[in-house]
Amino acid sequence: MPQRTVVVASRVGLHARPASIFTQAVAASGVDVTIAKPGEEPMDASSILMVMAMGVSGGDEVVLEAEGPEADRVLDELVALLETDLDA
Repeated sequence: MPQRTVVVASRVGLHARPASIFTQAVAASGVDVTIAKPGEEPMDASSILMVMAMGVSGGDEVVLEAEGPEADRVLDELVALLETDLDA
């Protein structure tokens, strides 16, 4: 299963607006994606409640995994999204 590690660029982390933008992108991709802090249990990346409950702050590292024929492309797009300050 393809995997990417990324540092979250948004100053507030994955809360409110950045979490909404991220989870909407995951849902629109049509690919099953999980997100986790290193060493923690993966969560459904399309669920805003699960993503916000993780307590990801700006500068935190997260691990994304995806399954499916478009997994690599989707992960690359999600990494680019998380490397952007979504609060700007």
